[in-house]
Amino acid sequence: MAIERIVNTTPPDDVDADEQELEQTLRPRDFKSYVGQERLKKNLQLAISAAKKRGEPVDHVLLYGPPGLGKTTMATVIANEMGAQIRITSGPAIERAGDLASLLTNLQDGDILFIDEIHHLNRTVEEVLYSAMEDFKLDIMLGKGPSARSLRLDLPKFTIIGATTRAGALGAPLRDRFGMTHRLEFYTPGEIAKILHRSAKILNVPIDVPAGKLLAERARLTPRIANRLLRRVRDYADINGDGIIDEPLAHKALDLLEIDKLGLDPADRHLLSVIIEHHDGGPVGVETLAALTSEERGTIEDFYEPYLMQIGLLERTPRGRKVTLRAWEHLGKQPTKKAQPKLL
Repeated sequence: MAIERIVNTTPPDDVDADEQELEQTLRPRDFKSYVGQERLKKNLQLAISAAKKRGEPVDHVLLYGPPGLGKTTMATVIANEMGAQIRITSGPAIERAGDLASLLTNLQDGDILFIDEIHHLNRTVEEVLYSAMEDFKLDIMLGKGPSARSLRLDLPKFTIIGATTRAGALGAPLRDRFGMTHRLEFYTPGEIAKILHRSAKILNVPIDVPAGKLLAERARLTPRIANRLLRRVRDYADINGDGIIDEPLAHKALDLLEIDKLGLDPADRHLLSVIIEHHDGGPVGVETLAALTSEERGTIEDFYEPYLMQIGLLERTPRGRKVTLRAWEHLGKQPTKKAQPKLL
């Protein structure tokens, strides 16, 4: 049976209740408090304003990009801006067409159904979704064999927001039924610093500007990682200091976490080192790389590679992955004579 949770996005009247909710989550609730993704926000604000003016639900939205960039947060922001109720589920939780039918028939006019990891929907479920998204009709089969018959049900006017790290893994017919398709980009260090200071204020953690800048530089341009680092550095400050995060204390905490100046952790460095030590800098196939590092192929492609490519340490080639000259230098290794012609 599909798993879902319902989020009420209507702001409470009581200010104290609102503050308590903010203490429990660092997710922004509206476009004003959502830092970054300016191009995406402008497009969505236009679509939402037009939909509200016409008294219609906003068109279906597909959000894609590396993990941790705020796809789920953006979905809740869209719901809040629309004044709609959002139901949250995920692709792996919708195992059968009946699970999807149960979700859709329980929606109300204007509701938003957010499907995380939508690329994991099986083809049978996708096919049921086609008419639901396009015509707001649900086709279900009653009975089996010669006595089976098709029944078409009317659905309320709803919006589906899908999130995926692999837009290419979606079937073209499903992808084409999204009226808006947007990629979430990596954030800038300045935007990450703003997010960190906002989160620190919510968590009631004193942090100075140099410390915020340092954490932002090592957060892999990703809000989720930035907030995670903030929590870990807060722990260090509470135990080894007076609870105030300054630059020297942040340096010590990051050294303890083994996060280097580019934001790489031991797993990132191990991945690069394997390519260098076992394959002279590459190229090497991703399946071989997965076996050497004991990581899943999907983890390498979705979590490690996007950032390593973004900062110029890794390249994808037709023959496989290979490290750049900058990766050799960052790890303090001298490129071999064999590797130099490929890297220089």
